[in-house]
Amino acid sequence: MPKNPQPPAKPLDATDLALVRLLEQDGRMSNAMLAREVGIAESTCLVRVRSLRERGVVRGIHADIDPVAVGRPVEAMIAVRFGGHRRSHFEQFTEEVPRLPGVLGAFHVSGAIDYFVHVACESADALRDFVLDHLTNRPGVLHAETSLIFESLRGRGTLAPPEDDPEEEAADRA
Repeated sequence: MPKNPQPPAKPLDATDLALVRLLEQDGRMSNAMLAREVGIAESTCLVRVRSLRERGVVRGIHADIDPVAVGRPVEAMIAVRFGGHRRSHFEQFTEEVPRLPGVLGAFHVSGAIDYFVHVACESADALRDFVLDHLTNRPGVLHAETSLIFESLRGRGTLAPPEDDPEEEAADRA
């Protein structure tokens, strides 16, 4: 994935946006169902979805795995701060950390923190070992601060329409 993604060369039309919205809600939706929902031929749908993937609009379809169900009940967000800003340290971190077992995501951010690393581990001891073995001993890393995640809430998605406001609906009926 490019470091600074650019918008697709070809703008998304209403059909593309409808396909993306449906895939975001249910990535397992069949081509036939997508085509029916959007009102296009299955062959057209297949070509459009393939184009969305090739253009980088749809970056992948992923399973949302419950870490607890697979023996990793301890989730944490680890804030990592570098002591200097040597490009080689950042490049190595960016290349290696997302590949480590238990890493759910890594985010290069602005501000006082350089990266947030989201992990799921088997235990508090495993979390401590992960931080010591894989983060604090890296070249350039000055500080790592771990915050346990007590509850994880999933957002509605990039293109989800706004939820209806129950109070607004009641006012409309009055």
